[in-house]
Amino acid sequence: MSQSEDRPVLTGLVALVGVAVVVGLLAGVGAIVGSRVLGLTGDGGGGNDEAQGQASLYLPDPVKTKDTGGPEITLDATPSERATEESPSEEPSIEKPKNAITLSAGATTVGGENLYLSGVYPGGEGAILDIEYKVNDQPWREFNLDVNVSGQQFATYVYTSNTGTIQWRVWDKSTNKRSNAVTVKHTG
Repeated sequence: MSQSEDRPVLTGLVALVGVAVVVGLLAGVGAIVGSRVLGLTGDGGGGNDEAQGQASLYLPDPVKTKDTGGPEITLDATPSERATEESPSEEPSIEKPKNAITLSAGATTVGGENLYLSGVYPGGEGAILDIEYKVNDQPWREFNLDVNVSGQQFATYVYTSNTGTIQWRVWDKSTNKRSNAVTVKHTG
């Protein structure tokens, strides 16, 4: 018996390594030839020699600009008639506080389905708002759901089996601020 017949595992491993080296060399040579054919050599040129050495982006040399001393944009010096005419309002406008919580409902009537409540709370980032509801003429009660303020906005869905006219509002207990109430008719 020959010595290679005594060690078949070693012979197989040597053959496997030899085949891997040959395949790796062939793949490497193929990659180099392919990249040169496709113009991926990294020397800035494509597959032809005439394009080499040209800049791919032209930037002009900086030049100082002249200061005119005045504004770059001018507006008409005479006011328009539309700007001078102001109609007096019948009712004085009541400004809402800057941090008022504004609530809106997704529908005015719902029947056996979720109601979408959303709103805006400027300056209330991270606040946790309690939801309150009032069925017909009963007192306000806390709904078993809270909503978080993120990006000064909040939104949630609520569902109740109560029927009739229900008012909804949200309340920030930490600042004791309440939103406006929205009225929704629940038909069950």
